[in-house]
Amino acid sequence: MAAPVFEEVDPASDCDCPGCVRWRRIGPRLLTGRFGGHHPAARGVLAVAAVASAALGVAAPAAALTAPHPPPAPHRPGVPPDDGEPGTPQGTKAPLHGPAGRPAKPATVRFPATTRADIIKRAKVWVAARVPYSADAYWSDGYRQDCSGFVSMAWGLPGNEWTGTLGQFGDRIAKGDLRPGDILLRHNPDDPRHGSHVVVFGGWTDHTHTSYTAYEQTPPRTRRQATPYPYWSHADTYVPYRYKGVIPAAAGAQPAGQRTDPAPFPGAGHFGPGADNTYVTLLGQMLVARGGGSYYRKGPGSRWGEADRRATQAFQLAQGWSGASADGLPGPRTWILLATGKGRDIASGAAGPPRPPASHGVPGYPGRNRFRPGAENPYVTQLGKRLVQKGFGRFYDTRPGPRWSEADRRAVEAFQRSQGWRGGAADGYPGPETWRRLFA
Repeated sequence: MAAPVFEEVDPASDCDCPGCVRWRRIGPRLLTGRFGGHHPAARGVLAVAAVASAALGVAAPAAALTAPHPPPAPHRPGVPPDDGEPGTPQGTKAPLHGPAGRPAKPATVRFPATTRADIIKRAKVWVAARVPYSADAYWSDGYRQDCSGFVSMAWGLPGNEWTGTLGQFGDRIAKGDLRPGDILLRHNPDDPRHGSHVVVFGGWTDHTHTSYTAYEQTPPRTRRQATPYPYWSHADTYVPYRYKGVIPAAAGAQPAGQRTDPAPFPGAGHFGPGADNTYVTLLGQMLVARGGGSYYRKGPGSRWGEADRRATQAFQLAQGWSGASADGLPGPRTWILLATGKGRDIASGAAGPPRPPASHGVPGYPGRNRFRPGAENPYVTQLGKRLVQKGFGRFYDTRPGPRWSEADRRAVEAFQRSQGWRGGAADGYPGPETWRRLFA
């Protein structure tokens, strides 16, 4: 009996298992028919089965010869081929919408503010658009269609970076600090174009923190998939980074009609001389939105400056506050009014008054600004010596000095608690009443 005849079908395959990926890469198809399946291993089995069937004179049904394709593993739908690294050559640093001559090097690196939600939202746009991978082409939004261009787009950077420069836009963090919108970066200086890669961290997929959702630009197109931490291979060379311009979602950032929880007050230690963090940026942006833009010669940044202090003081004065309540340093009351959009705006053309003596009626008290992270002055030494005299010297490893430290803060907090104060009244930063009781 003649062997059964099957229709030759060659459907396109998107299978990402290692066998199919390698089969597509090695060249022409070796078999003309699929026999109802498309896995290379399945075709070999089917060919043998068909020959054996004809030799025995048995006309087995076609369905009996069809070998099922093995389902992809739930956490490995697309293992990079061969050595475990995707073939992701990348272009060099370039301006948006492609190279138009050599990009000018900016005098300072800018970190446009963005939220984690916006980073993931931008990443999802490329996933939905199935942006094809290319080390040379540029997408309609101006970003290069490779792995580093994808991260430049997700972070909202002003140009197209590459793995050799992305690190300057972020701070290295530990695995336990990873949150959606951070990245995992591998830069290989020995072969930077072909041995480097970067992905956007989208969140852990389980409580063991061994797998996470990765957004990445890799051949053939942008994808989102569960990925073993930190990546499929070269686990010791991927470094977590957090974008320096990421900020908490502020009030009004979500569409109207949706409930918005204001960013909580991060603590007094995030503001004042020497402070450099994203909360300073967020504070400045909220102050500008409330009429404080005239105090800034350029956009609010992450480093605390006199413009931040004067704009904060102007907002506090607009609420009718005075004295210690209008010292130019944001406390919980100032923050909640700014974050919720409540209170009175800064009057147009208003200018904060010159810094007044900050004694607040307490002899010798120099003001809160003297006791902040980064502060260094004789008042810190005077405070530390007095705390030692009062019996709170156990917090100091050496003699108190002029630079404000955690030992000073803890000693002040212990003194405040000895007065029966709790909560914000015992935050470790000396106010007028703390100073008065210490030096009474």
